[in-house]
Amino acid sequence: MQDRPPLPADPASWAFFLDIDGTLLEHAARPDAVLVDASLLALLDRLDRATQGGLALISGRAVADIDALFAPLRLPVAGQHGIERRDAAGGLHMHPFPTQALRRAALRLRDFAACHPGLLLEDKGHNLALHYRQAPHLAHAAQEELAAIARELGEDFELQGGKLVVEIKPGGRDKGSAIEEFMGEPPFRGRVAVFVGDDLTDEYGFGVVARLGGHAVKVGPGPSAARWRLADAGAVRRWLAECAVG
Repeated sequence: MQDRPPLPADPASWAFFLDIDGTLLEHAARPDAVLVDASLLALLDRLDRATQGGLALISGRAVADIDALFAPLRLPVAGQHGIERRDAAGGLHMHPFPTQALRRAALRLRDFAACHPGLLLEDKGHNLALHYRQAPHLAHAAQEELAAIARELGEDFELQGGKLVVEIKPGGRDKGSAIEEFMGEPPFRGRVAVFVGDDLTDEYGFGVVARLGGHAVKVGPGPSAARWRLADAGAVRRWLAECAVG
């Protein structure tokens, strides 16, 4: 892996796909504690203009949550690990899954989290995320409970690990599949795909952009399939600012 990814000769020849938490923003103790500052909004607006619309956000968060965080910007976005996706034309794509089974799992996990202070259940609608950032000693208990629920839900769902969080999500969708869908549509089609992310869930995206001949950029320490690395969210913003100049 090499430090410091290259810069585009022409920003409009690249398609930028950006993770949010841990990439554009530093991780917070709670998902609802993050703050998108004015400088980040201005940077993303410049990059969107420089790339002529070739910018999308790729996240485990719900699309509605992302829109609220980044208002008034309204970018193409994939939420909940690709279960929901808004394309550049504004069309919303939802991938079906057994909703009632997940609702029953949500009730069970809510009770489980209530019995274990420090655990936080984030119900995203299509994904259930159990955070143990505030109680790392409960990591094993959280992982075991989610694994048991995933087994009961069956093949329509799968377990997804992350940084101090474990999730249950519908199977067959991930950040890589979302990027691949974007790359088949204008204005992304035919461009060099670039994905910047920090977590285990981002490895799916790294694999896709590498296969497409693009640039995979890992944020922070740890092993990764990505070719390039940036140290933290501050380094990501500085690199994107240079990319927006062209």
